[in-house]
Amino acid sequence: MQRKYYSITLLLLLVVFFNGCKEEEYALPEAKTQLQNECIKRSLGPNVVGLDLEFVYAMALGYNAGKITSAQVEASIPGASGTYLEHRSFYTNGSGVDVPVTVGNPSVTTGAKTEVVFTKDTCAAALRYFYIIPEEARGKEVTFTFSAKASTGETVSYKMGPYQIAKMDMKLDLVLSDNNKMYLSVADMAVYNAAEAAANADKIDLVYLYRSISGITFAHALAAPAANPEYLPGITLPAGAANNTKYLKVYGLRDRHLARLQYGIYVDDVDFEKIDFTNATNYGLNMKVESGAWVETADGKYRAYIFVNKVDNGKKEMTVSVKRYAMK
Repeated sequence: MQRKYYSITLLLLLVVFFNGCKEEEYALPEAKTQLQNECIKRSLGPNVVGLDLEFVYAMALGYNAGKITSAQVEASIPGASGTYLEHRSFYTNGSGVDVPVTVGNPSVTTGAKTEVVFTKDTCAAALRYFYIIPEEARGKEVTFTFSAKASTGETVSYKMGPYQIAKMDMKLDLVLSDNNKMYLSVADMAVYNAAEAAANADKIDLVYLYRSISGITFAHALAAPAANPEYLPGITLPAGAANNTKYLKVYGLRDRHLARLQYGIYVDDVDFEKIDFTNATNYGLNMKVESGAWVETADGKYRAYIFVNKVDNGKKEMTVSVKRYAMK
C-alpha cells in the first residue's frame, strides 16, 4: 500500500511539472509610439579643464506618429567656448564606419543651454554633445539635462551626472632643449631659456640637459637646481635658482591624456595625493620615450607627473607633457 501511495504521488507530481513547463505561445511586443530618449557618456578618464565630456543623446518617436522638432542640453555650469550639440545624427554602416546624416541647423548655445532645431522630417536621431570643461568647473561637480520635443507636443528629458571635474592642470608638448629652453617650471607649467630663467629663478624646478659621457649612461636628463653638480655637468645656473625638487622616475605609466596612445591608463587627482616621495631623489638620468617622473616642488605646493613624449639625440631635445596638482 505504501509503495502504491508513492507511485500515485509521483505520477501527480509529474503531471503538474509537465503542465507547468508547457511553453506559452510567443507574441511580438507592441512597439511604443510615445517619444522616448536615452543617453550615454562616451569620454573616459578624469574630467580635466580644457578637455571635453562627450555624450550621445538618442531620441525616438513611433513611426508615423509625428516628428522630432528640437533637442537641447542644459549644463549646471556653462561650458567653455567650443561646446556644441551635433546637428547631424550618426549611424554605423556595415563596415563599422560612423556615417553622419544632417537633421537640423548647427546648434546654438545661450548660457548653459545648447539647442538644435530640426529641419529634417525624422522620428529618430542620435546626437553627440561635446561639453568643453570650463575653468569655473575646476574641482566642482557638473550635471546635464538632455531634452527633446516632438510635433505631437510630447517632451522627454534625461539627466546625466553628477561628474566630478578634476583639480589638476595639464600642459602638452613642452619642448626642452639643451643650451636653450632647458629650464622647466612646474609652478608656471612652462619652459624657459637662460634669460627667462634668470627672471624666474625661484620658479625653476628642473634643468634639462643631454650629455654623451664615456662609461656613463647619461643621455636625456632632468635634475633639480640643488642636485649634486655631477648631475649638472657644464651647467651654470641662473642666480637664485636653488630649488631642491623631489623626483621619482617611473616607466610604463602611459597616461592617455599625456601620451595620446592606446593605453587606458589615467593619472587622476587621487594619485597625486597618495604618491609617496620618501625615497625620492632630485634627478633622473637616461630618460626615454614613454618614461616619466613624479615630482614635488621644493615648497610642497605642487606635485606633477611628467611624461616623455619624444627624445631627439641629434637636436638634444626632449618633448614632455605634464599634469600638475596643487597641494596647497
